[in-house]
Amino acid sequence: MLDYLRIYGVPVSRMRVVSNIDHPWQTYEFLTRCSQIPRSERIRSDSSSRPDNIWGFPSYALEEAWKERKPSYLWQVLTEPIINDYWTPRAGTVFTNLEREAKRIGYWDMLVKGQVRMVRKRVGGGYFTVVTPPEGAAPTKRIVYRSRFVHIAVGYPGLKFLPELQEFRQKYGDYQRVVNAYEPHEHVYESLKIRPGTVVIRGGGVVASRVLQRLFDDRERFGLQTRIIHIFRTFVTGSHGPHIWARRKGGHGWAYQGFNYPKSVWGGQLKAQMRKLEGEARARKYEEMGGTNTPYRRHWQRQLRAGRNGGYYHAVQGVVEKVEPGPDGRLVSFVRSDDGTIRQPVADYIIDCTGLEADIGEHRILADLLQYGGAYRNPLGRLEVERTFEVKGTASGDGALYASGSATLGGYFPGVDTFLGLQIAAQEIADDLARRGFCRRMGPLRSTAQWFKWVFNTPV
Repeated sequence: MLDYLRIYGVPVSRMRVVSNIDHPWQTYEFLTRCSQIPRSERIRSDSSSRPDNIWGFPSYALEEAWKERKPSYLWQVLTEPIINDYWTPRAGTVFTNLEREAKRIGYWDMLVKGQVRMVRKRVGGGYFTVVTPPEGAAPTKRIVYRSRFVHIAVGYPGLKFLPELQEFRQKYGDYQRVVNAYEPHEHVYESLKIRPGTVVIRGGGVVASRVLQRLFDDRERFGLQTRIIHIFRTFVTGSHGPHIWARRKGGHGWAYQGFNYPKSVWGGQLKAQMRKLEGEARARKYEEMGGTNTPYRRHWQRQLRAGRNGGYYHAVQGVVEKVEPGPDGRLVSFVRSDDGTIRQPVADYIIDCTGLEADIGEHRILADLLQYGGAYRNPLGRLEVERTFEVKGTASGDGALYASGSATLGGYFPGVDTFLGLQIAAQEIADDLARRGFCRRMGPLRSTAQWFKWVFNTPV
């Protein structure tokens, strides 16, 4: 959002970003590293989806091909996904470029460290943002910022634990053997290097894929004897979908899709269609497009086949009713299949790969907006926003409150929790601010001039 507005011509003096983290990609890098995507590995994002480059050119593939002298990357982009897998950038490429752009736009000159407590409407228009500064950083316990416009992008409220796993952790105080993939759990992999063990994996998304790849890689690299039991709540046996024009590949429990949503949500038929839908019709469309999925990658498929053939990877379907310590102290999962059969797989570790907390009511700022700010939930239970990403019901005089990211999933634009989705949301908000007179509109001449500034890393 700041990148767009700086490029649109808004000076540093007119904007402040209040955050409790030191740099904009800090939380994302923490989560990717925990979920087994270090800087050297590739994330799930399109080559041209560049949060550091609003034009998307040159793409990540072109940049990496040039720096690493590997034209094969460009061939992969040209032939994806028919001949090759989708090309995706390394996490390190993303973070390095984000740091470069943050410096270029003067991000740290706009950063105010602190914890936002609430955002409230102001009599006469605009908003008050109440902030708790770091201890000792200010003479008072609270600082209040007054502004005409506010943009909220707080991400997910926190980690989401499956209820039976949360119950086990709280009952037995065991936070070492039952872990969430998004929290530090390197000790699991290190322990498996010392002695053979069995791991239960829960979930069928990209994080489960990455955790499995780490376990398979360690088996191959260190000659380990790790066994894996993978529990799917929904077990996909093949191609599936409501009709022939909306089908997703699948098999052996997995649902496969290149990206979080079909590509047309970012600028095609689905984007245009979603902007016209309201209420239940919109919710039905989300249900049709949604569902947990992961990219199809040939390397993973080879490892999964080897695991099935070698008898050390077992995929099962069922609902886990409870987890209890066994007689030997190991972890016993009680898994009920669709036919009523109850299995009791025993493991040394359980890794929850089912995702992040999605209930916006768990976040202090969002809960306050729902209770006091006039905001309300959309058909999927997140914040209801306009097509411009203004939060419905929160207008204050000539001011506007915007939100983007995962908190707005369920609105008129589906791909909100993606790199390209965040860029599109930022552009929609910037254009709306231009209509309200906060900044100049972006025309072709200014856009071209600003692109050349980006290329030569010239400060805005």
